Amino acid sequence: MEKDFDKWNNVKKNIDLLDKAPNFNEGEIWFCNLGLNVGYEEDGKGENFLRPVVIIRKFNKSVFYGIPLTSKIKDSEFYFQIKHKGKVTGSAILSQMKLIDSKRLNYRIGRLDNDDFKELKEKLRELIL
Repeated sequence: MEKDFDKWNNVKKNIDLLDKAPNFNEGEIWFCNLGLNVGYEEDGKGENFLRPVVIIRKFNKSVFYGIPLTSKIKDSEFYFQIKHKGKVTGSAILSQMKLIDSKRLNYRIGRLDNDDFKELKEKLRELIL
């Protein structure tokens, strides 16, 4: 299937024009305009190329490290299983962590509990180091 990069480019132009980005915090999960990317990089879906991401590290009000989420339940060193009310509902794709501008944030959908967030950061640390 051929990707429609021109459609994504129009959405991206509108995102870039935004004056103000939303307030956000580490550990939150947001739908984010990730866009249409090259090769195996994780894409957003739908008209606005959205994908949920968990905010790992906030650098300032404009940029953060985020990890895309998938509804697929994966069990390997490159994934972290996401739970909601004690039930595994998807996975964080650790190998796809990226720097993201907060203008791409669309709307907040939740937050990891503190223990899960600490566990996620530790698994990410193990993967990188």
